Amino acid sequence: MERESMEFDVVVVGGGPAGLSTAIRIRQLAEEAGKEISVVVVEKASEIGAHILSGAVFEPTALAELIPDWEEKGAPLKTKVTGDIFHYMLSDSTAVKVPNLFIPKPMHNEGNYIASLGNLCRWMAEQAEALGVEIFPGFVATEVLYAEDGSVKGIATGDMGVDANGEHKGSYTAGYELHGKYTVFAEGCRGHLGKQIISKFNLDEGKDPQHYGIGIKEIWDIDPAKHDEGQVIHTLGWPLKNDTEGGGFLYHAENNQLYLGYIVSLSYSNPHLSPYEEFQRWKQHPKIKAYLEGGTRVTYGARAMIKGGLLSLPKMSFPGGLIAGDNAGTLNPVKIKGSHTAIKSGMLAAETVASVLLAGDEGGKDLVEMQANFESSSLYDELYTSRNHGGILHSLGTFLGAAGIFIDQNIFGGKLPFTFRNKDKDHETLKPASQCPKIDYPKPDGVISFSRLDSVFLSNTNHEEDQPCHLQLKDASIPLSENLPKFDEPAQRYCPAGVYEIIEEDDGSKKFQINAQNCVHCKTCDIKDPAQNITWVAPEGMGGPNYPNM
Repeated sequence: MERESMEFDVVVVGGGPAGLSTAIRIRQLAEEAGKEISVVVVEKASEIGAHILSGAVFEPTALAELIPDWEEKGAPLKTKVTGDIFHYMLSDSTAVKVPNLFIPKPMHNEGNYIASLGNLCRWMAEQAEALGVEIFPGFVATEVLYAEDGSVKGIATGDMGVDANGEHKGSYTAGYELHGKYTVFAEGCRGHLGKQIISKFNLDEGKDPQHYGIGIKEIWDIDPAKHDEGQVIHTLGWPLKNDTEGGGFLYHAENNQLYLGYIVSLSYSNPHLSPYEEFQRWKQHPKIKAYLEGGTRVTYGARAMIKGGLLSLPKMSFPGGLIAGDNAGTLNPVKIKGSHTAIKSGMLAAETVASVLLAGDEGGKDLVEMQANFESSSLYDELYTSRNHGGILHSLGTFLGAAGIFIDQNIFGGKLPFTFRNKDKDHETLKPASQCPKIDYPKPDGVISFSRLDSVFLSNTNHEEDQPCHLQLKDASIPLSENLPKFDEPAQRYCPAGVYEIIEEDDGSKKFQINAQNCVHCKTCDIKDPAQNITWVAPEGMGGPNYPNM
């Protein structure tokens, strides 16, 4: 069946902060010029915000540039940060409160808001639609389309109604082709089309490898007597070892709710480590558990986060389009914030595209001016001063690295006269399982800690079961022939949703099982698999988690 096509001036892939800010800014500039630029945003989730997960302490600087009257227009930013607390956890029962004087300046949160990024994106979508942006939720961009000259000419959305064997079901509907003069890829961290674009056009040539973490988050309703609206708490140390980067957060949001979560760098070396179980252990620490006792867990989710910073940032332009936000890697690793930088990068992409379209450009060019626009922006300045964060932690470990970052940020203002680099790729850092201590994780108590399957239930994850598996193995033999004997198949542990299992059959043989229905689209498997054998591709539209307010 031939696919129908639709023509737009700009196609934006991804309805997160980068994609929506791109769309909004283009339409603003078109209105100012009295001209028409048609923009469409394609979002794979069932609705805008349903796949968005972030801490989040939100810095409103870029939003104020994009929509100066955001308060009057009802942006869901209500809870101002009232204070910062930082604990260094020494053991499972002790912790030291770090004086704010010794916290890197960019980590202070005066003027910021505790917010649901998903709800903020829903509001941004309303602003975009009011400006004439078309938004297509539930449509998955599955394929990059190329013109005869090799430039990108748009995307194709996935077919609906295809069974697990690739055959058409009675409900089959062909996907659509969305053609644009320019296409902006803003899919978020490890976007599957952005990954292809970076590879095809060698956008990361000469850059440090990209680096990632996995963030796992829960929302709790807690006892009002324990709630301190606006309080922000971060932790370092236990339960992770000094050679493993990561830490926890606990944010007192509105309505007696607590946003809490844990981030583990995907550069960890012990294949026995489970980020999900580390999070469950962390919640049992007295400094955290005290808030949760008597409370109720409301929802759960997980998402990979990009954290390589400026040194890993690819070229953001290619023939026919741009790459923006976390899809490129614009998160500030010192602040551990990527929402305001995603918005700013989307604005830069919009200004770059709009300037040529308003001048009569017909598309397909490599908009190399994006680099100059970026380098003259506040975003570049911010990422430049945070460039040493990952390299310092990688070189010195958590304890000494924290001191090094303090010196870098508070004494040198992020402008050390030399640069720390991290050339190691996250998927190459695992040591053989035989060389690493096994980790004895306690069983969940069902009160503070929970099983992965119980957690996935709270994420409202759902996929059409009779469809091709969206977790594709390049070589189906590798999990059992290579990863199991060498690394005790780490997919069993790095996945926060119980997708991957080693099943022992009645005859004693083993089977590698993929429970794709559980997938919360975190992309960790695509990043951390030591053989780079797993490729995450988009499932049928509207599949995955449905986060209400993450």
